[in-house]
Amino acid sequence: MTLPARNLLAEEASPYLQQHSDNPVHWRGWSPDALAEAKELGRPILLSIGYAACHWCHVMAHESFENDAVAAVMNRLFVNIKVDREERPDIDQIYMAALHAMGEQGGWPLTMFLTPHGKPFWGGTYFPREARYGRPGFVQVLEAVDKAWREKQESLGQSADGLTTHVEQRLAGANGKAVLDRGTLADLAGRIDGMIDRDLGGLRGAPKFPNAPFMNSLWLSWLRDDQTTHRDAVLISLERMLAGGIYDHAGGALSRYSTDAEWLVPHFEKMLYDNAQLIRLCNWAYAATGNELFRRRIEETVAWLLREMRVEGGAFAASLDADSEGAEGLFYTWSREEVDAALGADSALFFQYFELAAPHGWEGKPIIRQSEAQQRQGITDYARLATLKAKLLAARENRVRPGRDGKALTDWNGLMIAALAEAGRSFGRSDWVDAAARAFAHIVEASKDGRLPHSMLGDKKLFPALSSDYAAMTNAAIALFEATGSSAYTDHARQFIDQLDRWHQDPERTGYYLTASDSVDVPIRIRGDVDEAIPSATSQIVEALVRLSSLTGDFDLWEKAWTTAEHAMGRAAQQAYGQAGIVNACALALEPLKLVIIDKLDSSSLVPVANRNPDSRRVDIVLPIGTEANQPLLPGGVLPPTDKPGAWFCSGQACLPAVTDAGELEKLLRRT
Repeated sequence: MTLPARNLLAEEASPYLQQHSDNPVHWRGWSPDALAEAKELGRPILLSIGYAACHWCHVMAHESFENDAVAAVMNRLFVNIKVDREERPDIDQIYMAALHAMGEQGGWPLTMFLTPHGKPFWGGTYFPREARYGRPGFVQVLEAVDKAWREKQESLGQSADGLTTHVEQRLAGANGKAVLDRGTLADLAGRIDGMIDRDLGGLRGAPKFPNAPFMNSLWLSWLRDDQTTHRDAVLISLERMLAGGIYDHAGGALSRYSTDAEWLVPHFEKMLYDNAQLIRLCNWAYAATGNELFRRRIEETVAWLLREMRVEGGAFAASLDADSEGAEGLFYTWSREEVDAALGADSALFFQYFELAAPHGWEGKPIIRQSEAQQRQGITDYARLATLKAKLLAARENRVRPGRDGKALTDWNGLMIAALAEAGRSFGRSDWVDAAARAFAHIVEASKDGRLPHSMLGDKKLFPALSSDYAAMTNAAIALFEATGSSAYTDHARQFIDQLDRWHQDPERTGYYLTASDSVDVPIRIRGDVDEAIPSATSQIVEALVRLSSLTGDFDLWEKAWTTAEHAMGRAAQQAYGQAGIVNACALALEPLKLVIIDKLDSSSLVPVANRNPDSRRVDIVLPIGTEANQPLLPGGVLPPTDKPGAWFCSGQACLPAVTDAGELEKLLRRT
């Protein structure tokens, strides 16, 4: 029986799908029923994938999906399915890989044409309603695909079968394991370093993305091999992007990417994951350099997070839209007259520290940015500047705000919880740690039968979780344990790994699938090896297993971590650029670091040293003198004495002699 001949998105939990609920298109969400309808009717599927903050998704919606004539063609020829890529990254990754296999460049909106059995045979990204930008008009595309389907159905079916097999081998394959080798990270970091723009930061050319997995590769290379040029590449990239228009100088936080090579004109959407990774990178950069720029940008970005992104219950929303009042960036851009009106007599002072830039071809109002000299001076005079920024922010609050995608994604929240907990430790901000703990509790409380949701919007929850959810929340739990010392977080981490094993581990126990074993609506069960703007699910799993085994001293966990890492590297060996996250995680597996501190917690001289020297390779355990818990287990099953202060630093299975002097510990952590 076919579904009703109308749009069925009104009851979906995704704000992105709800945005399309009044389209004249007979949209369906991705479901077994929608796939069954296509089979029954014998019609191809038009699959449209996007997300709420996506500018070009909005453009295509306004041009085509809200147009009655276009919708009539879509409804007549296809079963139309709309997917939120943030809710269903498993579906998105399958069809994005198919588009790449066709030789096309990916992006969103993703527009794919599938056989009634869900196999891809053609696709693209944004199509204008009328032919322009060198692209055919959307109705032309629809009619051409329909004609090809009617006249060449057999050959298209064969092509779709071959393409599906190719994607399955790439995303779900099980290559042999590879020997973990120190040289793999060094080689990757060297090649990434060769692509760095030494003047502007980031990778050479445009557009420019923050690319956290690549930045992590370079940072790890510096930490491990003392490659100072790799450290400097990260520092230059951070400094330049934090001066550019991609950073919101009035309200804090990064936009997703800049369209140019100078970090000036962003697509103005703000994503939770970008800013979680920004906080972590800036935290490491501040510890390494003492540059106040990084501390101030962390403070501003956390203030934005707590002001604009917290949802009821304490978790964090997914994103803020690029558009408001139908225009991209309108909320964030300023004319000179608007700045003068907001700041009055202080306007001239403001322009000593900032400039308004409107590059050639930009149709909006100018964008706030800083020169390198203005950035340095602005940090020196920060107290003076903060008052001006506060006035500008207050004036901006009177504008029509961009839409917020208020769904709380478990994996993205896990990234932010870990970043908040780590920064809270580094800067002595217990309020940040408390915010992280509250978000963590909200997600855990949403569990059903011990299983995490992947997404929440109010009372609506999307189950089952993905492997990335369990991995990110395991890493978040460990970060909260380090920040609070509460063993409850270790218990949660173990429970998450238990669920990961039960629902996601492959039959050979060599790794994990992104989707759960009882997910019935995925055409291919993929691994989740490929990085996107965040490290891949597989890389987060390896990191979680390594960190938890190091924390607990559990040898079985360590064996699982090592096996998973070896097989992940076997699959990543030929695709290191797209799977830098796996290379980074395997570097952690090769040389995990552990620091155990026993001290008087209310007057410790050792704990502050650990807190101000964060290291992504290290797990920290801090316990009071006299503790009888077995948590400070050192490699080899050795328990340090707990009747006097001391710090034990271990790399792999080897531990250095105990350190009791804060200065000696500082030297040790900075040297390693």
